[in-house]
Amino acid sequence: MTAEAEPLTPPAPVVGTPRAAKLTLAVASLAVLAVFLDTTVLFVAFPDIVATFDSVAPTQLSWVLNAYTIVFAALLVPVGKMADRVGHKRAFLVGSALFTIASLLCAVAPSAAVLIAFRVVQAAGAAVLIPSSLALVLRAFPPAKVPFAVAIWGASGALAGALGPTLGAVLVEAASWRWVFLINLPVGVFTVVAGRRILNESRNAATVLPAPIGVVLIAAGAGLVSLGVVQSEEWGWLGVGTIGSIVAGVALLVAFWLQQRTTSAPVLDLELFSIRDFKWGNAATIAFGIAFTAMFFSSILFLTEVWQYSILRAGFGVAPGPSLVAVLAPNMGNLAGRVGQRPLLIVGGLAFAAGGVWRLVALGGQPSYVIEYLPSMLFTGIGVAMCLPQLSSVVAQSLPPDRLGVGGAANQAIRQFGGTLGVALTIAFVAGSTSLDDALDGFDDVWWLLIVGGVATSALSTPLLTRRALATTDS
Repeated sequence: MTAEAEPLTPPAPVVGTPRAAKLTLAVASLAVLAVFLDTTVLFVAFPDIVATFDSVAPTQLSWVLNAYTIVFAALLVPVGKMADRVGHKRAFLVGSALFTIASLLCAVAPSAAVLIAFRVVQAAGAAVLIPSSLALVLRAFPPAKVPFAVAIWGASGALAGALGPTLGAVLVEAASWRWVFLINLPVGVFTVVAGRRILNESRNAATVLPAPIGVVLIAAGAGLVSLGVVQSEEWGWLGVGTIGSIVAGVALLVAFWLQQRTTSAPVLDLELFSIRDFKWGNAATIAFGIAFTAMFFSSILFLTEVWQYSILRAGFGVAPGPSLVAVLAPNMGNLAGRVGQRPLLIVGGLAFAAGGVWRLVALGGQPSYVIEYLPSMLFTGIGVAMCLPQLSSVVAQSLPPDRLGVGGAANQAIRQFGGTLGVALTIAFVAGSTSLDDALDGFDDVWWLLIVGGVATSALSTPLLTRRALATTDS
């Protein structure tokens, strides 16, 4: 057996009955929907938050968004490892309860500082919830059904993307930004109550809890890198703060890597990166994460700033793409179960890039939604449906059964960092435009980012083992 074709990971023992598996998927997907819906609706609600706390500078209020992003990315891997030890059901229930309580506290926050503080708590709950929900789904389904199950789980995030801008605009216009957080309450209460009754516990009692120094190093390193990226608009990409934060973060991550090689209680087992699909799947994830987030964020900006759409109209304008993902993703999951994820990822990356090419060639300063804009949303929607869930499932299927939580968390952290970088690059390209021509030139740079990201996703997916290859490799 060659180094490029490592032996199959023994499948995790399935927990529960087929009916229980479907109920587990429903509860886990609903919780994921709430987490990602909260992210997308807040982009729309942010101007209303600025108006409420008008005595606070908008740059300071941006920490309502940034604090969540940084904490979420920093905590995913360590709490994923802890979930493997303490139990995925227990972690899921704690994360859901924490996210729900923090949402209520955000809704009633009397000041910007209090709102930011509770956003940090909310991010911590989401960081516990996301990897544990994926681990529960993986343990509930047999290997042959995993691509379909993960596709449904991933489609919840796409549905959040479809609902978020429109729902956020409706809530803000009808009431206020506080309702953006209050809508999490019924979902959170349901997932906790139903989760206690429906979910089956899964854990690995032999998992060694990570050494505190490793947790500090990866959390601080990921946090500082994310800080440098999200503050690049204010500090400048070549500013002392940006460079200092990123360099310090990278230094801590290098120290983390060195410490993980020698410790007996690692946060992330580095040997996971010797698994072919884990390594290449995560490489493709960061490329697609950058392009996907840049596409979604720039779509709202283009429609509102260049075509002068209202927030509500822009929300409806971007809905076809994520809606298409929600419809297609389950079918793509079924197809991946038959042919493997690699063909879908290669074709999907190119379809996504085609959406960027369409925008680069067709989009102009005068609104022409059906002819110029809608086709690009359909291309990118097809690309996302083929890529985003399959990236999660190909990484998940490569994991040893005792590392489902930490491995899934690592993949989500990488995707989250890619998304953070996608937002920062989009802002860097389009900020400061003083004329329509300048704005169009800036958005052309973003469309190139979509093209490069889609092609890179296809290229990085070519070394992946297909399901058929996985079935015959260990012979």
